Amino acid sequence: MSESKADVVGIAGGDLRLLRRMLGGAGEDAWERLLEWLVDDWFRLDVLGLENIPAEGPAVLVANHSGAWGLDAFVLQKVLSRSLRRRMHILAAPFLFRLPLLGPYAAKKGAVPSDLRAGMARLADGELLVVFPEGVSGLEKPFRDRYRLQPFNPGFAVAAVHAGAPVVPVSVIGAEESVPKVGELPALARFLDLPSFPLTSPFPLPAKWLITIGEPIDPPERPRAAGARAAAARRLCAEVQVAVQDMVDRERQRRDTLV
Repeated sequence: MSESKADVVGIAGGDLRLLRRMLGGAGEDAWERLLEWLVDDWFRLDVLGLENIPAEGPAVLVANHSGAWGLDAFVLQKVLSRSLRRRMHILAAPFLFRLPLLGPYAAKKGAVPSDLRAGMARLADGELLVVFPEGVSGLEKPFRDRYRLQPFNPGFAVAAVHAGAPVVPVSVIGAEESVPKVGELPALARFLDLPSFPLTSPFPLPAKWLITIGEPIDPPERPRAAGARAAAARRLCAEVQVAVQDMVDRERQRRDTLV
């Protein structure tokens, strides 16, 4: 290739990368504005219990995961970022970061791939972690099983015991009705290399949302023996799951009185 042609190709490639960054930035700005509108106007979202989040030091916020495609994580991040004056990180499934627009947006807002070591490192730095221990299973349940929590992954409890960090239970009500799962397309999920591809409303339905933050649960003192630490983490995980399920059941009734 001649020097002049190489220069043209190099310039064109640079222009294309710049265009992608510009379009990506525009898309992220549009997504930000859409989230603002959904939270304030479409979902008429109320938040209770913000005072239960520690103002400093490490803490793990544990929320139920619901709705067909994980909108609740973005809504919770938006609500907390507007209300808190401290950095937080949401642990997200690795596939999220492969998605156009949503992946880069989540990373810019502090999301990190779900990993026990990453969580421990953030807590060691005195930061907030937001986790959805049901994982993708919370999103895959059919509408008839709405608000029935799936088994929690105990990784968050291991990290909390290790760091001596309190666990703050969080209930998110509204996502199940806004993005109800009515079916799924497994062939399309395999083609796109996604855990699942749900059939749901093409745009979130205007259900009333209510986010409630409960009182912190202190972790047990960190045992020295590895087996004892694992057992303590399992007990903490079970205690937190019961607390979140109780909150979800109670806050569903409270939400219905606010509609």
